[in-house]
Amino acid sequence: MEIANQPIFQYLAQYAYQPEWVYAAVIGMMLASGFGLPLPEEVTLISLGVLAFMGTRPDLFPPPEAGLKAVNMHHAALIAFTAVILSDSLIYCLGKIWGRKILYHDKMRRLVSVESLNKVEEQTKRYGMIAVFAFRFTPGVRFPGHLACGAMKIEYWKFLLVDSFAALISVPTQIYLVAIYGEPIINFLKEVKVVIFIALGTVVSVYLFRRFVLRKKQLT
Repeated sequence: MEIANQPIFQYLAQYAYQPEWVYAAVIGMMLASGFGLPLPEEVTLISLGVLAFMGTRPDLFPPPEAGLKAVNMHHAALIAFTAVILSDSLIYCLGKIWGRKILYHDKMRRLVSVESLNKVEEQTKRYGMIAVFAFRFTPGVRFPGHLACGAMKIEYWKFLLVDSFAALISVPTQIYLVAIYGEPIINFLKEVKVVIFIALGTVVSVYLFRRFVLRKKQLT
């Protein structure tokens, strides 16, 4: 497995039959990833799915001792989803409390360039809830994107609704598919993300075209 070479998987695999520790580590990793640290969320989710897959196939991955519990796919999906929403909400709240100042703080610039911050802020103003949905599927943009949502005073219930919907598509799905089908599904998940971006791009294009047509009619 290619995932077997990832440090995140290697770390979690040490505790494959200590699920409580795995779940706690995943919560920490999700929070760290949400705040821009180099712990890719996708790698964590797929690693969690692989551990759950191992737990369903004791014939291929026998536990070191009889009777040990393995990672449960249902528990893993629920915990990972909750951790993601908690992380996103905390970042949103930081943006709402500190406003635009936090977007351009010196320490923030060490994580994200000013150009990226400007682009994220512009996209949030221009696309609103569509941008919130897109941030969840865009590594490297989630952190400044969710900060921008809070800084721009987007209503929390709207942010939570859209972000939760996007997280439901990406988080439990990856864990369940990998836990059920194992390695063959990993490449499929990458292709699915490409399809989501294409669909999102189409929606945005149609939206902008309709706004352009309406504005043109108003001018005439």
